[in-house]
Amino acid sequence: MHEFQLPDMTCGHCAGMVSQTLQMTDLESKVQVDMAKRTVTVQSTEDRATFAEALTEAGYPPA
Repeated sequence: MHEFQLPDMTCGHCAGMVSQTLQMTDLESKVQVDMAKRTVTVQSTEDRATFAEALTEAGYPPA
């Protein structure tokens, strides 16, 4: 499981884009977004760096 702090995730639209980005990176992943904490948790066998790169490319670089 991977957890990312995403300071640029500020609204529901952002949360949707983050979820979509992570799901496209690994179709089998399970994504949980916590808007209050601006975090996202991903259950996946994919490498953490793969998700971090995808988030950065989508405009939501992890802190």
